[in-house]
Amino acid sequence: MSMSHLYGRREEEEEGVEIESFEVTDWDLANEFNPERRRFRQTKEQATYGIWADRDSDEDERPSFGGKRSKDYTTPVSFVSAGVRKTAAEEKQQQQEGGSDDSDDDSPPASPPPRATAPKKLQMGTFGGNQSQRFAGGIQSGKGIGNWEKHTKGIGQKLLQKMGYQPGKGLGKNAQGIVNPIEAKVRKGKGAVGAYGNERTQQSLQDFPVVDSEEEEEKEFKKELGQWRKDPTGTAGKKKPKYSYKTADELKAKGKIAYRGTPASAGELAQVKVIDMTGREQKVYYSYSQISNKHSVPDEAPPSLATRDQKGSGFALPELEHNLQLLIDLTEQDILQSARRLQHEKDVVVSLSHESRALQSRLDTEQDAIKRMETVLALVERFPTEETAPGEGPTLQECARMFETLQTDYYEEYKTMGLGDLAVAVVHPLLKEKLSSWDPLKDSSYCLEDIGQWRAILESQDMHSSGPHSNMDPYHRLLWEVWIPVMRSCVSNWQPRLVGPMVDCLDLWAPLLPPWILDQLLEQMILPRLQREVDNWNPLTDTVPIHSWIHPWLPLLKARLEPLYPPIRSKLSNALQRWHPSDASARLILQPWKNVFTAGAWEAFMVKNILPKLALCLEELVINPHQQQMEPFHWVMDWEGMLSPSSLVSLLDKNFFPKWLQVLCSWLSNSPNYEEITKWYLGWKSMFSDVLLAQPLIKEKFNEALDIMNRAVSSGGYMQPGARENIAYLTQTERRKDFQYEALQERRDAESVAHRGISTGVPTNFKDLIQTKAEENNIVFMPLVGKRHEGKQLYTFGRIVIYIDRGVVFVQGEKTWVPTSLQSLIDMAK
Repeated sequence: MSMSHLYGRREEEEEGVEIESFEVTDWDLANEFNPERRRFRQTKEQATYGIWADRDSDEDERPSFGGKRSKDYTTPVSFVSAGVRKTAAEEKQQQQEGGSDDSDDDSPPASPPPRATAPKKLQMGTFGGNQSQRFAGGIQSGKGIGNWEKHTKGIGQKLLQKMGYQPGKGLGKNAQGIVNPIEAKVRKGKGAVGAYGNERTQQSLQDFPVVDSEEEEEKEFKKELGQWRKDPTGTAGKKKPKYSYKTADELKAKGKIAYRGTPASAGELAQVKVIDMTGREQKVYYSYSQISNKHSVPDEAPPSLATRDQKGSGFALPELEHNLQLLIDLTEQDILQSARRLQHEKDVVVSLSHESRALQSRLDTEQDAIKRMETVLALVERFPTEETAPGEGPTLQECARMFETLQTDYYEEYKTMGLGDLAVAVVHPLLKEKLSSWDPLKDSSYCLEDIGQWRAILESQDMHSSGPHSNMDPYHRLLWEVWIPVMRSCVSNWQPRLVGPMVDCLDLWAPLLPPWILDQLLEQMILPRLQREVDNWNPLTDTVPIHSWIHPWLPLLKARLEPLYPPIRSKLSNALQRWHPSDASARLILQPWKNVFTAGAWEAFMVKNILPKLALCLEELVINPHQQQMEPFHWVMDWEGMLSPSSLVSLLDKNFFPKWLQVLCSWLSNSPNYEEITKWYLGWKSMFSDVLLAQPLIKEKFNEALDIMNRAVSSGGYMQPGARENIAYLTQTERRKDFQYEALQERRDAESVAHRGISTGVPTNFKDLIQTKAEENNIVFMPLVGKRHEGKQLYTFGRIVIYIDRGVVFVQGEKTWVPTSLQSLIDMAK
């Protein structure tokens, strides 16, 4: 293929197709770098028809779309015709009548030739003929529409048919169509759009016969404007101007609105001169309300220059207009100021009426208060005074009723004026006179009801006085000044060993006494008397036991008696220096103090004064299987409840069991009678209580005795027939009893814990505490069946074997059992 095929332009006359040439010419090469070369623009015809547009005959210039042809002004100018195409029925009727179309088409347009035979200039009809025959886009109206569809798939025709189009008819509801799509209207003058009124065309009025709102506005505007214009026809047709009137109420209403929106007062606004230069002319206002209302008031529009000229200079009176406007403004201001003064006076009247009602209600309240005070004063004057003779004034019961009346009916006056303090001057003398002959030890309930009645009247619920020097309420003061002196004189003459009447008296009066008064009575009066009596007490000579007149004070004095205990223990210790266990009176004297003294003080007292005496008694005991004296042993065992189990077990371990085991060994070495030995063993064991037998050390000693007898039976030599079987049976029986006793004891402990409410989760002993901790940490804690160590039950705590002895946990070590804490045990088990 040659270059001419790529860049040249070739015309094929056979097919009637023209191909644009894109070759590079000498002109292109010469002007490629010329910045001042001519630029060619597309013409409207080139933009419309493309390569089928007419070309200039000059082949030397650049043949492209940018070529600009000179406009031909010799051709006639015509506008696109406008109008509405008539319906098919109307056209048919007009043809029958022989009429012609209203349009400017003189001859029917020729249908465009087929595309295959298109000439060089597109052969789209006679475009160069009469311009009025040409339709927009070169398509003639009514003929040949849609012929180009045969060269396509016909989608346009199908879409039109779906929307109701029928071939041969126009578009629209009535198939009228639009013959002239655009109608141009010449606008007079050079004004903007809308400057000369409505510009609607005949076609628009015909197609859309709707009254335009702009026309109505224009008519209304001309109508209103005509009121102020001079009628050019003459004075006969002149319209009277329309005036707007303003009443005083409207002026006041607008003045109120302006007054509310302005923070300044009306007087200040009336004195302000405002010059308005925002309009054509300078205006002077005498208040801000005028300038704020100038747009809301329908003022006269400023006349135009032409109108002023028409009026002439003889009727222009600006000074008169200004003066009249000034008078009007001043009158308006006077009306507004008068209205505001009137409103102010009305507000003052309302305020004064409210204040008058408030003062009247306050006056009524004060008059009621005066009446109440007069009634209270009348009641107070009825109370006895110092000048009242004895027996003439009201009694104690009447005074109580008057105080109750004051509290119930006149409570505010009672609290405000402190009428409760009247009891000091009124009730105290009467009550003191009544209590002057009272003996608390003989008749402790005397005047109890009267004091209780005055407590309900005088005692304040929010007063908690703590001493005689604080601000006491009337009831506390009544007791302190009237009742306490009587009790002080009674206690000073009281014998502490006659404890019953005094304790009964205080128990009876305690509910009526404030805590601080009862503490003062016990600590300052009763306790010193008891302390002096304890100092004078001698346990060796006094026949009355000291606990008989000390212990009744325990519910009242409680821990206040602690200072009395050391002297009592000291004197008892001195009295026990020459005591022998055979004297049972010491046990009777000491037993009431076991639960009174603290556990440590009691244990120390017994170890110091009783335990050495019992140890000497056991040392003097002679163990003789053939002739046994049991009195010294009974003397020791009588103190079992007084001594702690550990102290008694230690005493027996050191002073009894060595001697007893030694006698057993010597007896077994001399060919004894094993039946007698068995009876002797069981007899001594029956002398011990179950509590002592449950102690591990006591069990160990008796098991040791059984082991000694078993070794003696299993040794060689002459043996009594059946002795070995008897001893083995005894051993098995004793072991079984011990096991059953422990199981029974554990069951009793579990039942007691259940009765006390183990569901509360509070452990009652050390084993329960271990059980609780094991449950909290998900550790298995259970006894090992048939496994014991030194008579103690073995338990598994997780993977560890333990036993419990006296509140201590022992863990099995490599060689021996090691005590450990509960937390360490939990850590090891985890």
